[in-house]
Amino acid sequence: MKEQLTEAYGNLIEKLQGWFNTIIENIPNLILAIIVLVAAYFTAKYVNKIVNKLVSKRVSQASISNMIARISAVVVVLAGLFLALGILNLSKTLTSLLAGAGVAGLAIGLALQGTLSNTFAGVVLSFRKKIQIGNWVETNGFSGEVIDINLKDFTLREADNNMVVIPNKLILENPLKNYSLTTKMRVFLECGVGYESDLEKVEQLTKETIAKTFDQVESSNDVEFYYTEFGDSSINYLCRFWIDAESMLEKLKAKTKAIIEIKKAYDKEGINIPFPIRTLQFDNKLSLNTSKLNKQFSDN
Repeated sequence: MKEQLTEAYGNLIEKLQGWFNTIIENIPNLILAIIVLVAAYFTAKYVNKIVNKLVSKRVSQASISNMIARISAVVVVLAGLFLALGILNLSKTLTSLLAGAGVAGLAIGLALQGTLSNTFAGVVLSFRKKIQIGNWVETNGFSGEVIDINLKDFTLREADNNMVVIPNKLILENPLKNYSLTTKMRVFLECGVGYESDLEKVEQLTKETIAKTFDQVESSNDVEFYYTEFGDSSINYLCRFWIDAESMLEKLKAKTKAIIEIKKAYDKEGINIPFPIRTLQFDNKLSLNTSKLNKQFSDN
């Protein structure tokens, strides 16, 4: 038993002496590795600030610029760590770290697939010049002003002041209509007049009313007017004209104003805007033989 303890003690001392000798021999490399790590740390802080300033000039979202700056700093720190391990001749440790990082990255990627897709989609959207905060857009069945674009979702404020939060992934995968990219919008107005109306007068009056109502319409010739069908109770038409607008809300206001002014003009000229009416007509005359009915009741 004593011999075994003595042998184990000797092996322990020998191992410690070997480690001590190794440390003494690698002190220059250790010092150099520490210097590399410290330099990587301060370099990462500097890179973080520089990248944040550069990205913030292109992207208005602070969350996006902070994320990109942090990723850049982490890359610098990892580069310094791998370089320090290489200086210490810890190639096996370096290989193990890389393998472990790959496996961990794969597992995290599978677990957070939806979150990561929204994150990368948010980065892509932030760099798109055709989608900016303040634009009026229509996408995924919703229409409103872009309030925020972050790493998770895309926020719209509709005309009724309701907030709509849409995952970034859906914005990239579905069509998006941006009304703010153009300075003009076309207003469509559909209406109908009675069959007794003078159609040429209705057309001329409608064009002149719209031209007087909107400064953007220079003359009545700039207003498009087409009769579309013989309806059940009216002759229907389509009227179109252009206005200076960058949001759907301005378009709705212009359409409302046009309807009000056209209704006033029609009332003044006695033009009827009919609504569907159902007429019940009784042409059959029913004759009752009262004598037969009285006889039947008396028999019973």
